[in-house]
Amino acid sequence: MIFHASPGIIDLGINIDHVATLRNARGTTYPDPIAAALLAEEAGADLITLHLREDRRHIKDADVRALRPQLRTRMNLECAVTQEMLDIACDIGPQDVCLVPERRQEVTTEGGLDVVGGFAKVQAACKQLADAGIRVSLFIDPDAAQIEAAAAAGAPVIELHTGRYAEATDDAELRAELVRIETAVEEGIRWGVRVNAGHGLHYTNVQPIAAIAGIHELNIGHAVVAHAVFAGWQNAVREMKAIMVASRLSSTTPAAAHPGVPV
Repeated sequence: MIFHASPGIIDLGINIDHVATLRNARGTTYPDPIAAALLAEEAGADLITLHLREDRRHIKDADVRALRPQLRTRMNLECAVTQEMLDIACDIGPQDVCLVPERRQEVTTEGGLDVVGGFAKVQAACKQLADAGIRVSLFIDPDAAQIEAAAAAGAPVIELHTGRYAEATDDAELRAELVRIETAVEEGIRWGVRVNAGHGLHYTNVQPIAAIAGIHELNIGHAVVAHAVFAGWQNAVREMKAIMVASRLSSTTPAAAHPGVPV
């Protein structure tokens, strides 16, 4: 089996933010994140993820607008729950928008969106995006209350924040976080939402997450960009997809069907 061409087993979303970070470090026009996205598609990426932050620290508005008509797969646009960002998303029309928390002083996204605490705002954002024909995803911690709130807010998709799992410092903590994610996946399925995951995943910790049958999609960026320095960009994408698919296929957990869960 050609693992990087195995649709329907588990999807790989390649995040191109840090290609843009490298470009912006010198204020040049290269490396081009759009070229990186198109090459990633050729190498087996099932979708392209990019985060248009309020401070535009990596991806720029022009990147999103230029990339949208060129993609052959899907665009998953990450953005904060602000009116400016929602209006930009509705204007560009990506297939998916993932709503994320955002603080200007953070190096990267530090946790999940608090849907419980900001329910009315998130619910309104979900409706605006849905009315524009955009599928909405909420980036949340693997927490039962947040999952219930996400479903109630009208989000058909959740993306579980895997940061605590990725940052675990010993086997006991790692196992506890993995169980937490597995439980959250089952909770998401119970509420009838599609479950994705991501954040901090790399070539040696992605296997247990990719093996969880209820997860449809993993979004990975920094690790692939870093690995590409040594392995080459398309090889790095192919290797990650192969690891994910092999982990799912070798999982002892049967890939049971989940009626009513959106694909």
